[in-house]
Amino acid sequence: MRAFSQLLDDLVYTRSRNSKLRLIGDYLKTTPDPDRGLALAALTGMLDIPAVKPAVVRGLAEERIDPVLLRMSRDYAGDMAETVSLLWPPPEGEPLLDDGTVRLSDAVERLRSASRSEAPAMLAALLDHLDASGRFAILKLATGALRVGISARLAKQALADAFGLDVEQVEEVWHGLKPPYAELFDWGEGRAAQPTAKDIPVFRPFMLAHPLDQTRVDLTDYAAEWKWDGIRIQLVRAGGDTRLYSRTGDDISGSFPDIAGAFTVPAVLDGELLVRGESQGGAAASFNALQQRLGRKNVSAKVQGEFPAFVRLYDILFDGEEDLRSLPWSERRTRLESFVGRLDPDRFDLSQLIEADSFEALEERRTGVRDEGVEGMMLKRRDSPYVAGRRVGLWYKWKRDPLTADCVMMYAQRGSGKRSSYYSDYTFGCWNEEGELLPVGKAYFGFTDEELKWLDRFVRGHTLNRFGPVREVEKTLVLEVAFDSIHASKRHKSGLAMRFPRISRIRTDKPALEADRIEALLAMAT
Repeated sequence: MRAFSQLLDDLVYTRSRNSKLRLIGDYLKTTPDPDRGLALAALTGMLDIPAVKPAVVRGLAEERIDPVLLRMSRDYAGDMAETVSLLWPPPEGEPLLDDGTVRLSDAVERLRSASRSEAPAMLAALLDHLDASGRFAILKLATGALRVGISARLAKQALADAFGLDVEQVEEVWHGLKPPYAELFDWGEGRAAQPTAKDIPVFRPFMLAHPLDQTRVDLTDYAAEWKWDGIRIQLVRAGGDTRLYSRTGDDISGSFPDIAGAFTVPAVLDGELLVRGESQGGAAASFNALQQRLGRKNVSAKVQGEFPAFVRLYDILFDGEEDLRSLPWSERRTRLESFVGRLDPDRFDLSQLIEADSFEALEERRTGVRDEGVEGMMLKRRDSPYVAGRRVGLWYKWKRDPLTADCVMMYAQRGSGKRSSYYSDYTFGCWNEEGELLPVGKAYFGFTDEELKWLDRFVRGHTLNRFGPVREVEKTLVLEVAFDSIHASKRHKSGLAMRFPRISRIRTDKPALEADRIEALLAMAT
């Protein structure tokens, strides 16, 4: 346990990507099984301890720590595990347990085998006998929210670097393996061949695109298709089982059983998950409609009927057991056009290609389209293979220009992690006809580090009220907010919800009373 807690401490205070890779790699090479496999699962978000949730940790902490002190400390630290690990008072007269004597696997097994009623007492017993570093590590493990500046991809890269593996080959088999990944370490240390993903519906890394920016491409070399405003998914059918994976490799099959049930042909397809809109004659509805189904563990027949999902197909990676990824895009497109006829047309269709005589004509079509469901364009090199990640010159995304609105800052809250000392999350609003300021969105990015420091000073110097971690500020600062789209929403007082809002400019030159009105945003709503 000590080695893992030391790893977490080191990762928290290390900014260099290469240094983080070395830290994780050294840990994986020197730590025995199954501890290293469980640590890797924790770093990649694959370790599940179902009986311990954040509410359990908060409840335990409030029994031992003054709730006001706990809340204030949490607001300052920005992380509940760090706060509890530092404030937790062990029982008087009880010796601290050297976390070098507690194996990571033993602690995980005790918590995983505990029932929901047993888990709080078991977690409290561990916290009672560990030092602050050990408490921090066990809380991070138990809740699954490490937040130490490590992505799943970075952890896999560290594994590949440490054992001389190809990270893309690691990704290829990752979802067919389970913690503590004994097969993976046997492969890395030369005791066994690469694990096989045959007959298992595993996730393959997506091919991604670079922003087009100022680049101009020759349309004889590139094909253009619409970029739809849903979520990109991968459909996998193998071994009689179907899985839907999100872009991050999360299994979302349970939220869309209608799609999973309709995909019965062995293959791996790349597409956009959308919801049909009645007003568009069967075309894609807005992202707001799709959100009604995202994240649901159980989707009733009523919800499926109200928000019927379908997939607009972009690419084909496997046809049966045949790997097509090395083929040029043009050949894969031909195969996909032939393949789509084998699928249910109510659940699957083909992404439309865009015909244009020149790049200028294509640009005109892009700027003239703001229909529901259309986010922009994709430009794909006709001879490009399907390769994981972003490769320069192969695929470009050409998103439509964002909408903007001038809004007034209303509330601010501290950020998390590295931003826990700054007020970096801002709620902003616009005026209604009665002259009331109503919140229309919340943003926490889009500004530079210098602008963040300026905004933090403004919040601290213009606070009117405090509501726990939230500060209400004077309604004097105008922020220009960029967003991809805006939709009607019954959940918000203003009746509006923004998609991907971000701060594009601080308008110190503009009086708050001249900020935009709710009716102006309603006119933009889809």
